Amino acid sequence: MQIIAHRGASGDYPENTLLAMEQAILQGADAIEIDVFAVDSELIVIHDHHLARTTNGSGSIYQHSLAQLQQLDAGSGQRIPTLWQVLQLLALTPLWLNIELKGDNTVAPLLSLLKRAERELQFDVNRLLISSFNHHLLAELNRQSSALKLGALTASLPIDYAAFAHQLQAYSVHCDVSFINQAFVDDAKARGLKVYVYTVDQADDIKRMQQYGVEGIFSNYPAKARQLLNAQP
Repeated sequence: MQIIAHRGASGDYPENTLLAMEQAILQGADAIEIDVFAVDSELIVIHDHHLARTTNGSGSIYQHSLAQLQQLDAGSGQRIPTLWQVLQLLALTPLWLNIELKGDNTVAPLLSLLKRAERELQFDVNRLLISSFNHHLLAELNRQSSALKLGALTASLPIDYAAFAHQLQAYSVHCDVSFINQAFVDDAKARGLKVYVYTVDQADDIKRMQQYGVEGIFSNYPAKARQLLNAQP
């Protein structure tokens, strides 16, 4: 079962910052998950479109220019990174990256940036998994670039289990730890889908996910999650 650093090693370091991602690499994570919005046609890495929770700014990201946003403190003196900076950081590592699309204007800049990353960083897009709660974005991505691996997010236990992800031709389905059960996992696997679960930090949940046979968990504490996983009988 893989350990995916949720917004980097966000339990100990400012979430979605390069510092949190560097620490996730050092902590032995298999992958990193980040969130992106588009501002001035640039993809920035931040979870909320309002700034107050994770930065010293206020208001919405859409009320600021990219230059203004990059002056804010995102914690411990860190800046809000761009997706390009994240790709540069991970280019020489074996980790894969889960990019969660948050804003509805993210598809075009993402596809443009990935072409640049392939060209300038020799970044293998097979190391990327693009996810979203906005399934319209995933459908659009599938139409424009069917080679990209897609992860369909849900915060519920749908009546038809993982059918929605299969309909989207997704690679994986990403589920809330509070709702997932063995029946959902079995259904997803029968449809050929990988199953990743968020956010899993507690020992009992880690054990339960291992018993379910999921492919990976998103954790705020990748080193701790690895330790707990290795301690399972």
